[in-house]
Amino acid sequence: MSFVAPLRSRVLKWYDRHARALPWRARRGERADPYRVWLSEVMLQQTTTVHAAPYYEAFLRRWPTVEALAKAEDSEVMSAWAGLGYYARARNLLACARAVARDHAGRFPDTEEGLRALPGLGPYTAAAVAAIAFDRPANVVDGNVERVIARLFAVDEPLPNAKPELKRLAEGLVTAQRPGDWAQALMDLGAVVCRPKSPLCEACPVSGDCRAFAAGSPETWPRRKARVERPRRHGVAFVLRCGDEVALEQRPARGLLGGMLGLPTTPWRSEPWSLAEGGGRAPGAADWREAGAVEHVFTHFALRLTVLEASVAAPAPGLLWTSLETARAGLPTVFRKAVDLAVPAEPQLI
Repeated sequence: MSFVAPLRSRVLKWYDRHARALPWRARRGERADPYRVWLSEVMLQQTTTVHAAPYYEAFLRRWPTVEALAKAEDSEVMSAWAGLGYYARARNLLACARAVARDHAGRFPDTEEGLRALPGLGPYTAAAVAAIAFDRPANVVDGNVERVIARLFAVDEPLPNAKPELKRLAEGLVTAQRPGDWAQALMDLGAVVCRPKSPLCEACPVSGDCRAFAAGSPETWPRRKARVERPRRHGVAFVLRCGDEVALEQRPARGLLGGMLGLPTTPWRSEPWSLAEGGGRAPGAADWREAGAVEHVFTHFALRLTVLEASVAAPAPGLLWTSLETARAGLPTVFRKAVDLAVPAEPQLI
């Protein structure tokens, strides 16, 4: 494609002037730390930069190197991950850190192929680390890049079916010249200028080449299939307190929120639970009362949890007890909602 060189030049010049200042991004002239690049990319999957940044900085304070993370307890990492969602990523994070520390003397492989061999690193993350940390000419295609490519070439195939075509077109723009900067430039262009809604086409360095812009309705790309309504599931969550402590349990290692600490619950199913039926699954004899219900949306279904709460004079055996403050800080969001409903936090005095 004869327009590739001038297009790349315009994008890279734009990036040199407008690159976002992100906590995991190396300063100009400095070499990126593969550990930091990898950690940020794992956190940013299905998460915004604004939401991920404080988690990233907290992780670095506790585990500043991949060797330090490899030595961490599973429960510590899972607790620190709470609120980022997709908890399988946290398990993969630990597996990868331990493999790098054990099998590679604490050094990440510097090729896309070598990175793909690590546990938990899929094609996207391997490409991102190879390009950004090691300046390899890898094809890095995230949601922002998909949007830029879909508009640039006016790809009419709806997502997700368009993904292979978008990746192929993006591959044609990758060269050995500044591959790490190129990957980040496309990401920034999609995040800042080529936004999902109200794209800033007048500020885009490649609007003159953009077929969607020429068509007059760039915001209609990428095309998408009609949304299918998520199925709904129902459950009952139990908030059992003893003083300022709350009872938790360890969830099974596999499955949704696997390995996390959470509130005791009934199974989650398509039919609502009656209070009598749900109460029969309570983790102990107590004077249970209904506190209300919370809603939470996961990737593949929406969940409605009826919350029952009770207090006991002494901690019941067979449960894990922790302070309400610790529970609020470390529980997955769905359980934190249930705790907050049953035991509203006291307002902070200013």
